[in-house]
Amino acid sequence: MQIKNKLNTQELTQIDVKQHIWHLIIPLVLISIILFIIFDNQQTYLYLGFFVGGYLVSYVISHFMHKQNMQRLWRHIEQILRINDTTYELVKVSSQYESEQAFLDALLQKAITAVDDAEMGSIILVDNHTDRLQFGSVVGLDIDKLRRINFTLEETFLYRLTKGRLDKTVTINNMRNINAKSTLTDDDQFVLLNASSKPICSTLSSPIRIDGELYGMMNLDSSMMEAFGEYDISLVNILTYEAANAISLYQKSKEIEIMANYDGLTQLYNRKKFDESVLQWQHDSALASYIVILDMDNLKPLNDLYGHQAGDDALKAFAQSLKSIWHPAFLVARYGGDEFIALCHGPLETLETQIIQIQKELSQLSPAIYFSYGIAQYQQDWNKSFKQADSNMYQQKRLKNQRASL
Repeated sequence: MQIKNKLNTQELTQIDVKQHIWHLIIPLVLISIILFIIFDNQQTYLYLGFFVGGYLVSYVISHFMHKQNMQRLWRHIEQILRINDTTYELVKVSSQYESEQAFLDALLQKAITAVDDAEMGSIILVDNHTDRLQFGSVVGLDIDKLRRINFTLEETFLYRLTKGRLDKTVTINNMRNINAKSTLTDDDQFVLLNASSKPICSTLSSPIRIDGELYGMMNLDSSMMEAFGEYDISLVNILTYEAANAISLYQKSKEIEIMANYDGLTQLYNRKKFDESVLQWQHDSALASYIVILDMDNLKPLNDLYGHQAGDDALKAFAQSLKSIWHPAFLVARYGGDEFIALCHGPLETLETQIIQIQKELSQLSPAIYFSYGIAQYQQDWNKSFKQADSNMYQQKRLKNQRASL
């Protein structure tokens, strides 16, 4: 839960006047009584003066140290609150990001804001099959230069400083010294140090693990020497742990979205997503809109002769042909079974030419794929246009059957 009600710094660091009086007077009164009992002479006042002076000095020093400690504690609490708010906000709005790249950009920006002295940074992604690395997101760095670097996990200082375990956050307070021991080329080392407007002198590097596997690493950089300490390491440990949770939740939310909106076999929109998207369809005044319904003619024969795997392969090939030839802005879906539907901008002649091209390509496959189609112009009445396209498709299918029976 996000913490909204922040405590007041003054409430933590200040002791009110009454508390000061009690802290000062009670010990003085007690010690004075003891001194008068023990020393019933003029030395009592001398001892009392020494004690009062020493006590006041000690009290002032103690109070000052207490105040400084409380202020440091408050700053630490504020940083943890910022990290909490960072991950909370990212998780809350994760579904609003169009891509994982956009999500990582937002995550890195918030991480740099949360850690003092961090001026720039990067998230480096790991290919767990090849151990090769790629810069997935950067802030304050030239990502085009960095992506030209060809390096592996074993060549990172995180790998070397953890002896291959990649199990903790490490800090490097002199990047030139650490890179001097690298197996990277001189050109690559130069790019790593100078991909920003200010040379990187200090870096915090922390592994990001999702479901036990290394997803990548987060690097926070500074142009100052000795910029990061043990406390920063602790903060980044918390941050990368929460970042891993946020990334995992983002990935799962996208998986759920795909499952809800896409057909699992063909990766086209499913009927639900298509019907929802039609409501946001933008008509083009220069180009008419058309509904295209396409229905396979020979799915059942393919299943009977070659097995259901052949039928599934045919459906995937059909879907791939539709995706490859039609503009990404068009809506294309598997509407159910062996029926596909599309909502496209014209002109009509272009759409018909493209459909004939798809028919030709699919008929040359082995086994061949055949389909019938119907087209109707869509203006405002969806149901009427849909029925017209559906009727045209079945009319074409009947004509084929009649010719086949002759």
